[in-house]
Amino acid sequence: MTMKHVSVVIPAKNEAENLVKFLPRLLPLVEGAEIIVVNDGSSDNTAEICEQHGVKVISHPYSKGNGAAIKTGARAARGEVLVFLDGDGQHKPEDIPRLLAELEQGYDMVVGARDKESQADSFRAIANGIYNRLSSKITGHEILDLTSGFRAVVASKFREFLYLLPNGFSYPTTCTMAFFRAGYSVAYVPIQTEQRLGQSHINLLKDGLRFLIIIFKVGTLYSPLKIFLPASAAFFFTGTFYYLYTYLTQGRFTNMSAVLFMTAILVFLIGLVSEQVTALMYKDNDR
Repeated sequence: MTMKHVSVVIPAKNEAENLVKFLPRLLPLVEGAEIIVVNDGSSDNTAEICEQHGVKVISHPYSKGNGAAIKTGARAARGEVLVFLDGDGQHKPEDIPRLLAELEQGYDMVVGARDKESQADSFRAIANGIYNRLSSKITGHEILDLTSGFRAVVASKFREFLYLLPNGFSYPTTCTMAFFRAGYSVAYVPIQTEQRLGQSHINLLKDGLRFLIIIFKVGTLYSPLKIFLPASAAFFFTGTFYYLYTYLTQGRFTNMSAVLFMTAILVFLIGLVSEQVTALMYKDNDR
């Protein structure tokens, strides 16, 4: 794949310290490619550093979030293939050719999957492991790194889901699950990350909970029965056990058991209708 068909999109907020070292490494490796740095309301000289290296800069007047920066870059990019990587210097630009080579094998998106040594700390490694298992269960596909921001993707297919992507840090979560639900091919390439300079913009507690909510939100949107069916089953079996308990101890059928049975039926029907709506959303059409 020639680099003239590639656009490299880098979201950056107050990353001047990292970009001044990162851009000289990146530029020789992607010669001929379009490089876009989306300056997400930085208060440092991020924009000036990019201009000094001849890189295209699109600046937000204020910080809108990592996902919003990704969407801005994707809309502005002219390449047939988009490569996203963070501006904090953690992703190695030397890995870009590996992702592009894998994409040429017929995949629609290739994700750089971090190994355990590349996780920032043990808490984040555990959290990412939980996210990966949950999302794999929801999508029915093995997801090796749900939250990796380093990926190469076919531009036209990525833009189909721009309206779904959140403005915060969880855009990779939504993007990955959307591709699987749409039936697109996703591959993983193992990568190792480097230590960033400065402090991460991710709040482990706040953004960790947000990632978890996004998983269930996207799961409900794309595979509703995988969320609603277990919930319905839980109400049904709780009602059954409660009925048996009250029948054996009191010799009667209680109102609580009836409520639990009715709730189980309603939750199942809601999931069934949601599944049909989802199928209609993803039927083949010209998007």
